[in-house]
Amino acid sequence: MRHGSKDVPLPREVGVLAIVAFVVALGFGIVAPAIPLFVRDYGVGTTAVGFAVSAFAFFRFVSAFAGGSLVERIGERAVLAAGLAIVAVATAAAALAGNFPLFVALRAAGGIGSAMFTVAALSLLLRTAPAAQRGRAAATYQGGFILGGIAGPAAGGFLAEVSPRLPFFVYGGFLLVAGVVALVLLRPAALPPAAGAAADPDPAADPDPAADQVRGGGPSAVAVPPAGAEGGGLRAALRSRAYVAALVANLGVGWVLFGVRNSLVPLYVTEELGKTVAWAGAGLLAGSVAQAIGLLRAGRLADSWGRRPSLLLGSGLATAAIAVLVLPPSTAAFLLSMATFGLGASLLASVPAAVVGDVSPARGGRVVAVFQMVADLGAVAGPLVAGWLTDAFSYQVAFAVSAAVLGAALLAALAMPRDRPVA
Repeated sequence: MRHGSKDVPLPREVGVLAIVAFVVALGFGIVAPAIPLFVRDYGVGTTAVGFAVSAFAFFRFVSAFAGGSLVERIGERAVLAAGLAIVAVATAAAALAGNFPLFVALRAAGGIGSAMFTVAALSLLLRTAPAAQRGRAAATYQGGFILGGIAGPAAGGFLAEVSPRLPFFVYGGFLLVAGVVALVLLRPAALPPAAGAAADPDPAADPDPAADQVRGGGPSAVAVPPAGAEGGGLRAALRSRAYVAALVANLGVGWVLFGVRNSLVPLYVTEELGKTVAWAGAGLLAGSVAQAIGLLRAGRLADSWGRRPSLLLGSGLATAAIAVLVLPPSTAAFLLSMATFGLGASLLASVPAAVVGDVSPARGGRVVAVFQMVADLGAVAGPLVAGWLTDAFSYQVAFAVSAAVLGAALLAALAMPRDRPVA
């Protein structure tokens, strides 16, 4: 009789990282509504407001790979704490910036710190969670972000009414608390050793990961590169069909979940459906609630059912949900689309991360960094491309292209090696 991993508690570090993720997302949600109001006080236009928002995302994207290299050199714990400290100081200082260029420069510095934290946290999560629990671990971690992201904007709107500067100080304080929690509870002695990190063989000498084998833990079988490929780092991972599928899926997550959903959907509701902004909020809330509920099962599915079928289900649901918006406008179809996309996103938020943990080295900072970078690329490119397509053609064309991006993840998942059960 086999005992499933669902009966084994997750490592303590997973819970700590989920709490840190909640605090970070809560603070980010608090400061987000205040940024446009604060920047307006400098006497700049709407384009400058967008530039101030984009600076954070752009520098987060371009610095992620360097953050991954730092993780491999000095370890996740140090990079995680340093990243949180940088964002905390930069955010609090931005509230005191006397001019617009200084404010943008501080937001850019915050983006660098955010990249360091994100890459280090995910790398540590995937290293501490056993193979048979990585899906659950990723879902728990993502759940912290989602809950914080839901609670933050409501509090941020209230604080911004009191003072546009106040949310920045609150966010900075939250980040300092998260950094202290990470330093105290993620003690080096409590963390598993980075086995294989000291020896990094030449990636060119690694065997071809096309001949994927299976390493199992518990009831799930995980398709990974053959022995020796783990030490090969990024180039070995890029030869893995599973890792490529995770990258394509994360691009779709960034494109739609972090980009198009927030930028295009509210306009679609008011201009195409003829409804108020409150209906757009209801649709986004339905998606967030569905994603939070789906995460309760998504991680277990990834671990017990297998990475490939779980990724197929998630990308299939997400693709179908956005494809619904290509049809003639309908309020009922819109709400159904958002809820269905939330369910698909719960799988896409956890399964690809588990796949990255399967194929990455023990301390695979750059492997994790590239994974994060494709989501940031989607979040930056998605709204720009979808916005241009809407202006040039229609909302339906923009949603069709977005569905095609998610559909590419479905095709990539089909190309993954099949999970084989472990006796």
